[in-house]
Amino acid sequence: MHIHKLLPAFLLCATLLRAADPLLPIRIQGAGGDGPKALLAKAGANSFRTWDVDGKTSALLDQAHKLGLKVTLGIWLGHERHGFDYNDLDQVLKQTEHVRKAVLAHKDHPALLAWALGNEMEGPAGENPAIWNHIEALASLVKRLDPSHPTLTVIAEIGGRKIEALHKLCPSLDIVGINSYGGIQSLPQRYRKAGGTKPYIVTEYGPPGTWEVHKNAFGAIPEMTSTQKAAWYGKAFRALHADPLCLGSYAFTWGHKQEGTKTWFGMLLPGNRRLGTVDTLQELWTGKPPANRCPQISQLKTDAPHKAAPGTRLEVRLAATDPENDALRTQWILAEESIDYETGGDFRADPRTFPEAILQSGPDHATVQLPGNGGIYRLYALVTDPHGGAATANLPLFVTGPRKVLPAPKVELPLVLVGHNKASPPHWFPTGWMGNAGALALDEAYAQAPGSGDTHLRIQYKAPDKWGGIVWQHPPSDWGDRPGGHNLSGAKRLNFRAKGERGGETVTFSLGIIGKDKPHHDSAKAELKTTLTAQWQPYAIDLAGKDLSRIKSGFCIVFAGQGRPLAVEVDDLRYE
Repeated sequence: MHIHKLLPAFLLCATLLRAADPLLPIRIQGAGGDGPKALLAKAGANSFRTWDVDGKTSALLDQAHKLGLKVTLGIWLGHERHGFDYNDLDQVLKQTEHVRKAVLAHKDHPALLAWALGNEMEGPAGENPAIWNHIEALASLVKRLDPSHPTLTVIAEIGGRKIEALHKLCPSLDIVGINSYGGIQSLPQRYRKAGGTKPYIVTEYGPPGTWEVHKNAFGAIPEMTSTQKAAWYGKAFRALHADPLCLGSYAFTWGHKQEGTKTWFGMLLPGNRRLGTVDTLQELWTGKPPANRCPQISQLKTDAPHKAAPGTRLEVRLAATDPENDALRTQWILAEESIDYETGGDFRADPRTFPEAILQSGPDHATVQLPGNGGIYRLYALVTDPHGGAATANLPLFVTGPRKVLPAPKVELPLVLVGHNKASPPHWFPTGWMGNAGALALDEAYAQAPGSGDTHLRIQYKAPDKWGGIVWQHPPSDWGDRPGGHNLSGAKRLNFRAKGERGGETVTFSLGIIGKDKPHHDSAKAELKTTLTAQWQPYAIDLAGKDLSRIKSGFCIVFAGQGRPLAVEVDDLRYE
């Protein structure tokens, strides 16, 4: 055959190959989370995603490269619910600079796969055009700085007008990142129906979210066993893998996390024992099952009602097996329920546990005595084998009768809230925004003009009048309607350093602001009103002689309008 007759077919093949060229050098199969990356690579993943750039990013990228993993590097963008104002020029300029520095610092790293701008900052319906315009400006900036790597933004599901906004207002975005849970298996069809034509990556997927599950008769949410979740992840992966518009997916979360319950989203247990989801994904990623598979749970039940009087004894039975017939052990945990099921992914402290409630236990049974305090609890069964595998199941339980105020857990002193040796996880959360909250902005990791450490707090109040304030609360977003708080008995002072942006700012610092009119109040209150200078100065709130047995609001800062915008910085905040 003559060469000129071969040429049209060659050109057609070349055209098809170009059209099929992916934006990415790999089809993503991976996860996001803080769990060990070596274990992720061993399971057959080729990538992981992050949520922001910080001082640990370079080392993380180096580790990824050594393991043969690619990284979708996230750059955090502010959320309006956290006080970020996309109509505030100063905040937008500062965020733009953060993105610019992040890209310049890491654009040439061989482990970099793509840039992910933000995570779920668009809000429930995505109707603020200022957010989309800012994302477009950032995506255009990133492409100028780094034309070698694609750019995406990450949205929470695809409801409202999000897909329309992304396609019409953000032409510089190469890819759409989507977090999806309960609707993950139908996402390919729903994305096209919403008008989606850009390639997409599923940046988080897992079991139906705590916000997507109907509560039972006493207000608790039922949870799948880890065995059921493994099947769910498998169906999700197959549905996404069959869609040519989908460039891959990141399972959530590679690690463990308190969100709704102790086990809802984690693919690993504390100690990095893997759950069945890891086995399922390993087989899908590599084509081969692991050499030793995780235990499986078919049932966890009690013959007694799940709603019972204080002190009731329950006999609980567990049906668990191991594919290799390994000997199994079961840890039984009764924990107070966190009724804050819709958290937006924000960090939540581990709930209180009641080890004395487990009267007898074995691999397949437990005798549990319900606490004497009314309310919702959850009984966990954590099953382990000798080879790093695990399985989980749990039962929500309700204790009838009044809910008494239980003693708050004692904390060790000194307790550092801000500064070197900061307590981790945090004990209080900056969720109590008061007064003219729209004029407030909080940066918990302010790095300019540092105090004693790399970062510290910076709080802005941008209105010339009215007032605003932020309270660090436990539990988050609670004003005295739920149990919580910490026992700080023995503390003599709340010490800190502070300064104003210009000097002359009058500020009130305090703790313990929830009064006795609320069922779950602070046991003491103390405050300090002062006028700041433009230089760091030490301050102390005297706590001598106060009842610190239950402090639910661990720190509070309040501004009154002073005719001009204010900014205050706080460092070395500690109870001693």
